[in-house]
Amino acid sequence: MDARFLGIEELDEVPSVAVVVDVMRAFTVAAWAFAQGAEQIVLAESLDEALALKARHPDWVALKDGPPAPGFDTVNSPGMLRSMDLAGRTVVQKTTAGTVGALAVKEASLVLCASFVIAEATARLLRTRACNSVTFVVTGEDGRADEDLACAQYIARRATEAGTDAAVFLRRAAESRAARELAEGVRLGVHPDDIALCLELDRFPFAMVATPEDSLMILRPYAVPSLGDETSN
Repeated sequence: MDARFLGIEELDEVPSVAVVVDVMRAFTVAAWAFAQGAEQIVLAESLDEALALKARHPDWVALKDGPPAPGFDTVNSPGMLRSMDLAGRTVVQKTTAGTVGALAVKEASLVLCASFVIAEATARLLRTRACNSVTFVVTGEDGRADEDLACAQYIARRATEAGTDAAVFLRRAAESRAARELAEGVRLGVHPDDIALCLELDRFPFAMVATPEDSLMILRPYAVPSLGDETSN
C-alpha cells in the first residue's frame, strides 16, 4: 500500500482514499457517540452552521471544541460524552481540526475518519477494499501532531502487517503536545479521563465512513468483517 501522510494545508489534489485522523479528540469522540447509540454525525463547516442545524433540528445534539457555549449540548470530550444516551440521535460536530480535515477531502471516493479506538477496524477496511494508495490526513498542528501521525502510521502498518505492535505508537501519542495540553488544562472542555480514553486501542469494532449527502458531510459507523470472516472469503 502506498501511504502518504499530509497535513490539511498540504493536500494538493483529491485523494482516491483518505483516512482523516484526529486522536485528541474529534474522532475518539465520534466513535464514542456511535457507541452511545448515535445514528449519524453531521460534520459542520462552522460553528454558525452547527448552530443553524441545531435550530432547525432541536432534537439533534450539537457539540464543539472548548468550553460549553450557548446553543451547544456538550463539548468535544469522550469522557463527558460516554455518559450520554444518544440512541437514534443525530449529532452535529464542529472541531478545529478533525471535522476540517474530513471536509477538505469530501470529494474522495472513500473517506474514513479514525483514531486509536477504531484503528484495527479501519486497517481491516483498507485491507478488505484492497486500497493501493491511501492519503492519511494528519489534522492536528498543521500536520505535525504526533498523536495523529503516530495513529496514522500505525493504521498504515496494520493494513499491510497484521503483527505490528501498537506500543511505540501509543507511547508517542501519550507523550504528544496534545496530551500534555489536555493534562495541564491548556485546552478547555476536558474530562480527567479524556487522555486515557483517547489512548484505548481498538475499543470499538467498527470503522467510520463519511459521505456527502445533499449539502452535508455525514459520518456513520461501518461494520467491518472480523479477521475470521475476512480470511474465509
